[in-house]
Amino acid sequence: MAQASRPAPGAAKIRVGISSCLLGEEVRFDGGHKHDSYITGTLGLYFEFVPVCPEMAVGLGKPREPIRLEGDAERPRAVGTRSKDLDVTDALDAYGRRMGRELAGISGYLLKRASPSCGMERVKVYGPSGAPSRQGVGIYARALMETQPLLPVEEEGRLGDPVLRENFVQRVFVYHRWQQLAARGVTAAGLVNFHTRHKLIVMAHNQAAYRRLGQLVAGAGRGRIDALAGEYIAGLMETLRKRANRKGHANVLMHLMGYLKREIDGEDKTELVEAIDAYRRGLVPLVVPATLLRHHFRRHPDPYVEGQHYLEPHPRELMLRNVL
Repeated sequence: MAQASRPAPGAAKIRVGISSCLLGEEVRFDGGHKHDSYITGTLGLYFEFVPVCPEMAVGLGKPREPIRLEGDAERPRAVGTRSKDLDVTDALDAYGRRMGRELAGISGYLLKRASPSCGMERVKVYGPSGAPSRQGVGIYARALMETQPLLPVEEEGRLGDPVLRENFVQRVFVYHRWQQLAARGVTAAGLVNFHTRHKLIVMAHNQAAYRRLGQLVAGAGRGRIDALAGEYIAGLMETLRKRANRKGHANVLMHLMGYLKREIDGEDKTELVEAIDAYRRGLVPLVVPATLLRHHFRRHPDPYVEGQHYLEPHPRELMLRNVL
């Protein structure tokens, strides 16, 4: 199976943008920080973080007057909580678009939850009545995501959800592999190979997208490869943004088992079916049937399965599938 293992000492890590306060930098409005030990201690083994504090970057010092979102939830203004003449909306928007262009080489972004500048979703917006609704998006975050719509983005608060955590890390690794392909130059053969190696990941997320992307790749070589590649990666990243469920994973696991039907005996087949069914019913985590399949494929290698990223989508040491 294609592996994404722990990088060797000195090897390049994957570059990921991040809100500076999550790394422990004292850039918050009160002069403090929001250090996240999981991000720095675990994800930091594989990611090289590129810290950004948009509020500091647009000239707000520390400590400083807090800002909040006011007005229309779709296009709110970022204003001071005390001084209404303090309005940094345009500055934050411009900085988000600038960083979206300057950080074109990053493979993901981790934002600070609930921040009026960096919040990805459900940020408080204060309407005319003064009552807040959680319908906003941080000004900087919105501009960044509009500038880089393919970029895997997540909030640190949502990383506590094992499904969202695994989904984000998987998307970062997939997008990073795509960036490596794009840097070499996408060819028809390269696109077909990339899709082939990610087929089962796509299948776990959405069967319709699996068929649609397959049909798209089948046209490689018959038109402009750059346009086809752009349509493909947009469709792929949109598909992966939606979380895979147990039914989708169980379907892929049974599909993989089909490659072993002539190689393993009845007892082994029964054991695999029982493990997959136990996972589907929520009795065991995904790592259980996945490990059993890896065991059989080590004994009975299959060239197609060997090239797949599904069984090793990210470093095993992260243990993301142990609680999935």
